Amino acid sequence: MTDFYHHRGQAMHHRQYNESRAHQVVKAATAATAGGSLLVLSGLTLVGTVITLTVATPLLVIFSPVLVPAVMTVFLLATGFLTSGGFGLAAATVFSWMYRYVTGERRTGVESYDQMRRKVGSKGRARDDHASGKGHHATGGVQLTTGARTGLFES
Repeated sequence: MTDFYHHRGQAMHHRQYNESRAHQVVKAATAATAGGSLLVLSGLTLVGTVITLTVATPLLVIFSPVLVPAVMTVFLLATGFLTSGGFGLAAATVFSWMYRYVTGERRTGVESYDQMRRKVGSKGRARDDHASGKGHHATGGVQLTTGARTGLFES
């Protein structure tokens, strides 16, 4: 009888391991798809920016005064490179987040919330205990009264 339950427990553990493994594979595939899509979008934006500048710059120089194309070229360069960098940063962030999520380094929201609530509660209690101890020592056992009671604020 004991062997039956032992064997059954091993089978359940093996099934849970396979399910979690499959779940990790799906998460990794999702991360690769999302991150890869963002990297492709970043590359396409960079290539589009370079092609646009290559085509538009001579036209702007021929048909406009000198300063207008210079300003527009700088604006297009800055916009293109910032957009490309933004998409690249977004892709890196997605890859990093998914890696931490798949490897279990990132906590779920409920665990973080419970831990934060316990930490804040203990800090508050410690502060109250500390403050009540200091207040007792500061008064030295003498009862403090307000000025209104002692007649200091009366005219």
